Amino acid sequence: MLTGSGMIFGLVMLLLLAAWRRRAEGRADERVWVWGLGLAFPLVVLTALTAWGLVVGERLRPRDAVDLVVVGAEARQWEWTFRYADAPGVVTRNILHIPAQRPVDVEITSLDVIHAFWVPRLAGKLDAIPGRTNRLRIEADAPGDYAGASAEFSGAGYREHVFTVRAHDPAGWAAFLEGAAP
Repeated sequence: MLTGSGMIFGLVMLLLLAAWRRRAEGRADERVWVWGLGLAFPLVVLTALTAWGLVVGERLRPRDAVDLVVVGAEARQWEWTFRYADAPGVVTRNILHIPAQRPVDVEITSLDVIHAFWVPRLAGKLDAIPGRTNRLRIEADAPGDYAGASAEFSGAGYREHVFTVRAHDPAGWAAFLEGAAP
């Protein structure tokens, strides 16, 4: 977006310079400036950006998945609690365990105030709202730890409201489910 906006800014500055130069020479053709560059150029750029946004948005949409993992995420000041559909009764605090290279639906809610579930390397931010469950699909490309945070001001101390997403390889995920099961 920065590159695109920089290019548009540069083009507008060049056109402005050209308009001043032509006006000084007395040869300005207003129709070219108004119709061609005042209406056609912005419409083409906005159409291209809208099409690009629709393509990217479509790719981010959750799809039905055969091997889908569902995890419940419950926020409260200053803790995240995670419950696993594949391991009933298992609860972890401030560490979300997921399998790598598999889609995971995180069902996000809050007990007290509005928080936000955000793992920058895995997905966008989604609010945790009391009395409501929001669903976010995440997927880790590789095993490892990913930093997560509550990116919503929810009172003093919200900066320390962090968690870790730990993505396991298939063997590690199976071991987590076996070791975590009651």
